[in-house]
Amino acid sequence: MPAAAHPMANPGFGKREAPDQLARTADDFGHLPKREAMVAGYIDQLPEGAAMDHKTLAAHIPGIGQAGMRGSLQILSVAGHLRRLKERVVREDSSRWVTRTYFSRTARDEDWWRAYCRSVDARLVPLAAGPGRVEGAEAPAPAPEGDAGAAEGAQARDTQIEDAQAEDAPAAAEVRPVEQTTAYRTLAKLKDTDPAALLSAADCASLAPLAAEWLERGCDVRQLTYALTQGLPTPLHNPAALIRKRLENKMPPKRTPEPETVVQSMLMCLFCDETEQTSKIVDGVCAECRIDDGSDGGEVSDAAWEAAFAQYRPIPDTFRARPEQPASSEVPALADGLRAAAGLPPKRRV
Repeated sequence: MPAAAHPMANPGFGKREAPDQLARTADDFGHLPKREAMVAGYIDQLPEGAAMDHKTLAAHIPGIGQAGMRGSLQILSVAGHLRRLKERVVREDSSRWVTRTYFSRTARDEDWWRAYCRSVDARLVPLAAGPGRVEGAEAPAPAPEGDAGAAEGAQARDTQIEDAQAEDAPAAAEVRPVEQTTAYRTLAKLKDTDPAALLSAADCASLAPLAAEWLERGCDVRQLTYALTQGLPTPLHNPAALIRKRLENKMPPKRTPEPETVVQSMLMCLFCDETEQTSKIVDGVCAECRIDDGSDGGEVSDAAWEAAFAQYRPIPDTFRARPEQPASSEVPALADGLRAAAGLPPKRRV
């Protein structure tokens, strides 16, 4: 599995799974170059909503820079595994445009992607039911008994990707001490709102999981503090017991994302904001972003990508690696000019 630290995109954006994909096998990406097959295997295991930009992917897949990752994503797009769509989604009382990168483990041709893009009218977006799953989606079909070798190959591929990501897993994945959590600190500060709600360190640690659940369900610190301290009885003999009862009995409902419907969709360049309404999109990439190293469609080298993207980082002629040094005889005049510009008299020289 890919590293758990791979970031998610903003809600509503990021990776989406294309429909009607075949079950996983060991040869899903065998037609791709080795590097692109590894990138595709990594993306295949990312959950819905994961960030899909080339910078984020390059930061989490070892051995591939940003330019090389752009090259790999273009190869995946040309091979029919990736398309970026701009979609207008509506909810009960709002409408917005979002960009989503659709991934298909099963390679699709250009006609399939265009037909899928046109078929999204009034398509209900299912609600997420956990990392990597979509509510109502079927689990991957198990490999037939005769395909034991393929299943072992797929497992080996997953293990290889996991090993490649192990060194990139950040230290932040470690569990923080309970004293450093927002829930613990909120409970410890209840006494600032009502002195009667004084909790011991052991009480705060014991109640922190319940308070954390409140925060995960959408309550902020102010709302949690109000719910736990409003209308406390006087005198309060056992604040920990009463606060536990309130945490359990007044627990807010779990947040459920609002269902949204896609009412309009258009193909979008994988690397820029051009859509099929403003530019010709071929194999998921516009003409301006497409990089051609002159080969016959093989893997684009990192050097070719670096050379191609150099045009986006122009260096003005006035920028020099090392400024020209004035002659020693010119230094006094230059210094006097700077002093005059600053309103200072010329320096007296002997």
